[in-house]
Formats: sequence, structure tokens, C-alpha cells
Amino acid sequence: MPSPFPLLRLPRLVLCEIFKSLSIGEKIKLSLCSKKISIQINNARLYSQNVSVVLGSFYQKIEVSSENSRNTFRIFIYFNTGISKESNIQQCKIEGVTVPVSSCSLKISTFWDDYREGVLSVIQHLLKMFKCKISTDSVYYNEVQLLPTISDLFDLKLEFETLTIHLKRTKYQQLFWNKISSNFGQVEDLRIVSFIKPDFIPVFNSWPQKISITSSYWFTLKPLLTCTSTTITLGGSFLGNKDLDVLLRKWKTGEFPNLKYLRIHSKNMTNDGSTILGMNLWDLAGEVIQTDDRSKNSTFKIGIRRIEMSVTPFE
Repeated sequence: MPSPFPLLRLPRLVLCEIFKSLSIGEKIKLSLCSKKISIQINNARLYSQNVSVVLGSFYQKIEVSSENSRNTFRIFIYFNTGISKESNIQQCKIEGVTVPVSSCSLKISTFWDDYREGVLSVIQHLLKMFKCKISTDSVYYNEVQLLPTISDLFDLKLEFETLTIHLKRTKYQQLFWNKISSNFGQVEDLRIVSFIKPDFIPVFNSWPQKISITSSYWFTLKPLLTCTSTTITLGGSFLGNKDLDVLLRKWKTGEFPNLKYLRIHSKNMTNDGSTILGMNLWDLAGEVIQTDDRSKNSTFKIGIRRIEMSVTPFE
């Protein structure tokens, strides 16, 4: 039988080149072999892949993929129900916790006594290996499991590439929202899905870079006037011509300095109601409106019950 290859005896630069050539899955599985190898991989983090880490509680998985999604690896988080006694299971240490792990080419399955601890431990392990962008799955998820975990990730000051929140009639929602609403500055793209009228009206104590809300009937002019996001997309809105007139007049005076794109779909936007900047709704189509200081232009696209506003610097 050939002797094991002395990987850790290689020069540091050679070792970094080897780690750089590994796929995401190969690197994750290798990091679980021993503490020494894990430390060496972590030391090469600056030369590692940029990865997207997507949390999907509905499938109890963490999906790690390259920026072009060509290289994807899945880590499943399961409750430990005695699986450790099976022959294909190995005992691996993840962030100081020894857990049963089974492995195949494109995934590993880990078994924990506590789901929340499992997700946090795996995420922290990945953060030491890769430059990660965290997102949540857009599909329906188990909020009892995932919401506390997301709150924990905010406490760790992690930044989210995409955060999807499903507003529903549950006590967990309001507690969760109240805890994280001051931390949306850590979110690049916040997506709020609300199919049913929630028991509470969310209050924003901070704003993400981008925000998108479906069924945004509860999102009135008042929070919109305080929004500092660069991109705002509102579906199912109750905002009308008068609201838009107030918004655009404030934009013209220099408010909303971050705004680059606004899209509102509302049945209350009509061509036979009150005017917007002295014009009917459809008269705005193709119009170029300028801020009072002439620093920015806005152009408009008008559709049935829909308005789009794009902002560009004046040249």
C-alpha cells in the first residue's frame, strides 16, 4: 500500500496553488479531514474563491456556489437521530463540535443535536475558508428554524447579498422584524413577500441598498418618503397620483439622493385623476424631469397601473 502523500510538508506557495486549484466541494471536504489542513486552507483564504452561500431551511441545506454558479456544493443540516452508528459515517469537527458526516461527490450531510447550532457552525466554518456572500432561499422556508438563525447572523455583523422575508400571520414575524429592522444596512437586496395581510405593519429603522415588496398595500407614502435605498420596487401598491406628486416634488428639491430606480405598480395610479407635476400620468411617458439644482435627470416609463422612474446624473 502506498504511503500517504505528505501534503502539509509542501512549501507554502505550492500549497496555496494546490488549494486554489481545488473545487469548492473538494476544499470543504478536505477542511474536515484535520485541524491542521483546515488551518492551512483558512490561511489561503485571500486566494480563495468568492462564493455565494444560500440558506434554504425548507430543504435543510446550505448551498455554496461560485459567482457564475458553475461550481456548486451542498451541505445538508439534519438532526442527529442515531445516524452516527452507520458504517459510512465519519466523525468530523466543525467549529469545535464533533458531528457525524456522510459525504458524496456534490454534497455532505451533517447531523446535529441542534439545528441552529449546525447552521451557525457551518456558516462560520465557510467564512474562514471563502469570501462569502450570504443569501436566503426565495422559496417558502420553515421560519421557526430559519428566522432565529438569520437574527444570529445579523448579530455576527454578516452582510447579506439577498434577504427574502415572507410576512405571515405569526408571532415569530413581529419579534424577528423588531430585532433586525435596525440592521438592514447589512443587506444589499431585501425582498419582502406578503400574500396575506400581516397582523402588524413593519416599521423600518434602517434601509437596504435595494428593496422589493410584493403586495405592498401596507407600505404607505410615509415610509416611502424616508427610504434611502437606491432601488425601490413596489407591487400591489395603494399609492396614487397625489402620492407620486409629493414624492417627485421632494425628489426635485434634492431629497432621495441615493435613488437610481423606482417602480410602482398600483391600481390607484390613473390617467383621469389628479395631476403629477402638473401633468396627467400618461403625459409623463418619455419625459425628462430635472432636479432644481440640475444635477440629476429622471426619465419615465408608463404602463397600465405602473410607473418606472430611472435617475441619471446630468451631463
